[in-house]
Amino acid sequence: MKKKFLIKTALAGALVISAGGTTALAHDEFSGGIEKGDSLAGVELAVPLLEGSKNTGNLQEVAAVSLKEVKEGVQNSSGDVYAHKGFAYVGTHTKNGGEGGVRVFDMKDPSNPVEVSSFAHIPGTWQEKVIVKTVNTKYFKGDLAAVSVQKVDRTNPNAKGGFVLYDVTNPREPKELGFWEDTSGARGTHELYLTVQGNNVYVLTANCYADLYSHGEKMDVNIVDVSKPSTPETIYEFNPRNYIPEISDDNYDGYNWTDEQGIKRAAFAHSVKTDGTGKTAFLSYWDLGTIMLDISDAKNPVYLGRTDFANDVQGAAHSMDLAKGGNVLIETREVFGPTREGFESAYGYTMIYDIKDKANPKLLSTFRTDFTEKIPGGATVHDPKVQGNTLYLSHYAGGVRTVDITDPSNPEEIGVYIPSKSNIWGVFVDRNYVLASDMGSGLKVLQKNGSQ
Repeated sequence: MKKKFLIKTALAGALVISAGGTTALAHDEFSGGIEKGDSLAGVELAVPLLEGSKNTGNLQEVAAVSLKEVKEGVQNSSGDVYAHKGFAYVGTHTKNGGEGGVRVFDMKDPSNPVEVSSFAHIPGTWQEKVIVKTVNTKYFKGDLAAVSVQKVDRTNPNAKGGFVLYDVTNPREPKELGFWEDTSGARGTHELYLTVQGNNVYVLTANCYADLYSHGEKMDVNIVDVSKPSTPETIYEFNPRNYIPEISDDNYDGYNWTDEQGIKRAAFAHSVKTDGTGKTAFLSYWDLGTIMLDISDAKNPVYLGRTDFANDVQGAAHSMDLAKGGNVLIETREVFGPTREGFESAYGYTMIYDIKDKANPKLLSTFRTDFTEKIPGGATVHDPKVQGNTLYLSHYAGGVRTVDITDPSNPEEIGVYIPSKSNIWGVFVDRNYVLASDMGSGLKVLQKNGSQ
């Protein structure tokens, strides 16, 4: 039976700002929506909007740098952002044909990030997500970068999707090590995660719609052993039909799912991540919620449970992060189309769960902003990051939101950062600063607590 939740909501303070643009619905592939990077930018501000209290009330923008043109006259748009050992790695989106690769910034002086190299410029593709970890295996020792690769045109026979591995031990001179190809007929790997279990290194993939396009021959989520980066090896594919009682061939085709209430929903893997040990995986599976697996034995994962939604809530589990030592799950839901018959009228917001018992996640609260009507199309949450008791959220035209989750049952917004024409894709917390990737204008650096 579909669960009914008592939802406890924390509303943010009013934000008086507006923007034009067409609203995109749900997810790009089947929504008929428009390019996020071209449509969701907010109004032009003379100075960044900064509001807040407590520590993040002293956030200040200390740098805003554009991506270099790797091709003369071609400006790429930013994807996600990651930081490792004093360097920031910024992926790129589809603007101007993609092929923007990953940009590496030296962050020795956070007020003056310097783009020192770029890599993974693959024809006909875009490189949104990059994860970097220090690894030590029989075959490779150093800093390894895993980069998602998606076709700009899914039908292009000359483009290959999947992920690529690079040696970034010297970030100024990245070296390609290996490539893993998604052969499902989908675009490739949308998001991924690189995780380490002792001497074993794995990449988990979210290949959106692989199940659908391959008619069940390939799955959206793969676990790939990259301990030997030159020869990545797929060791496991997650098929939700084998684990989740509500899913079967009768009501699911790899994307379209009719739930037990007869409601048509979308179910596909959008994002993947593990906990710090690399032994528990979290699959953001849109209207199937966040699926949790024990991957201690990566070749034989064990299903633990999943989050669920009330009947009138659009699912759209997009991304996640953990808090409180892994006992609390932060789940962000990307909903661009707030009006759908039979559902609540709401853009995507954040759900916070107690997952001490992963077989029975308990919804503790939700966090919503109240600018639904003030920023059309940009009012949905995107990605979460947690540091200590503070949750950082990217919110497209809504900028960066910081939320106090000391009490996860009562989240409180404590900071807002909105740059001019804001279109914040990702956030990452590193040392005493917050990195934000802005799709229109590159990398933004925010200093915490007002320190210089």
